[in-house]
Amino acid sequence: MPKAKGTFHVTAWDEKTYEELSGQAKLTRAHIDQDYDGDLRGRGTWDLLMCYRDDGTAVFTGFGKFEGEAAGHKGAFVMENRGTFDGQKARSTLTVVTDSGTGRLKGVSGKGRSVAPHGPDGSYTFDLAGA
Repeated sequence: MPKAKGTFHVTAWDEKTYEELSGQAKLTRAHIDQDYDGDLRGRGTWDLLMCYRDDGTAVFTGFGKFEGEAAGHKGAFVMENRGTFDGQKARSTLTVVTDSGTGRLKGVSGKGRSVAPHGPDGSYTFDLAGA
């Protein structure tokens, strides 16, 4: 499976604070829906835990599920997401969870990155193998 690249568009974002820390710092949970275009075509859903610092920057981690098509193969897979938000852009390192692929994406593996400025649109790159 070749390198995958493209864009995503956030279609829903539901974020709730579950603990206030000192100053403006807080802990939140977010559920996010995305549409993917490019080499990955389909939908993604994410659940992330975020730790915002007093200056508005953040670190986050969580899992997401992609359902759709990658390099002509239809199916789904789960990704682990570890990222940072510098106040302007969110940057993530993404890793396909081993043995999470279904359909024609069964056996897929890989790592990727995404970048999203504040707003609904971002871009991704992935090195995918298998399937």
